[in-house]
Amino acid sequence: MILKTLHEIAGVTLGVLLTALGLDIFLVPAKIAAGGVSGMATVLHYLLGFPVGVTMLVLNVPLFIMAVYRLGLKFGFRSLYGTISLSFFVDALAPFMPVVTRDLLLAGIFGGVLVGLGLGLVFKYRGTTGGTDLAAAIIRTYTGANVGQILFLVDGVVVLAAGVSFKSWELAMYALITIFVTAWLIDLVQEGISYAKAFFIISGDPDKMAGVVLREIDRGVTVLRGKGAYSGVERDVLLVVVNRSEVTRLKDLVRQVDSRAFVILTDVHEVLGEGFKPLAAQGPGAGRRKGR
Repeated sequence: MILKTLHEIAGVTLGVLLTALGLDIFLVPAKIAAGGVSGMATVLHYLLGFPVGVTMLVLNVPLFIMAVYRLGLKFGFRSLYGTISLSFFVDALAPFMPVVTRDLLLAGIFGGVLVGLGLGLVFKYRGTTGGTDLAAAIIRTYTGANVGQILFLVDGVVVLAAGVSFKSWELAMYALITIFVTAWLIDLVQEGISYAKAFFIISGDPDKMAGVVLREIDRGVTVLRGKGAYSGVERDVLLVVVNRSEVTRLKDLVRQVDSRAFVILTDVHEVLGEGFKPLAAQGPGAGRRKGR
């Protein structure tokens, strides 16, 4: 338990450090206020001269107090640690950071990459850095609105305020690019790169289809029970997960067995179990791909 906690704290610390580097090297020098508390702190830094890290901490204090009042103490030590350490690293590292680029587009993209990687690690190791995610959770208790919609609205207000304050709508547009890059990297870190595909196959001859997949692709097949809402007819739905290199082969097999089959193909970010990434240490026979 202690080793696990230390591992999580180390992960949060690395994520916080990457986030601070993204802010200090790229976003703050370029005046790109990409939403959230860091965006508001960037605006106040240029308008009033306040240190970005200290401003972030000051803005987060009332959010934490309200979150504890409305939501209880569920945010825990890692959330408080992430918030304080991010504020510390931002101000401590800022004087030593070089000016890497003066190109706003490069600053927005690479700043978004570092911040996205950093926040992705923080979230992966069950921490937070406070900010608008706390604000969204608080607002949700009053309004019942979707958290994603609240975050989008709050970030939009910050970007709009930055455009007005800096008298530059170009900076606001660069900030939007950064927000999208950051969101994409956060998802990538937590979910991983899509390296597999899932087929949902509805066929008139599910038994034959399953047999062909087991024999020709050497992948397991899971039979799900489905029912048409309009027709009321019950049908078997076959679920098959394959590597990307096997997608075309499986399509061809489905076409050969039942050209009228209905197929849904979707991305899979992580697969744990036989034939893919091990879920845990397995005994003899691990790695066999049949027999699901």
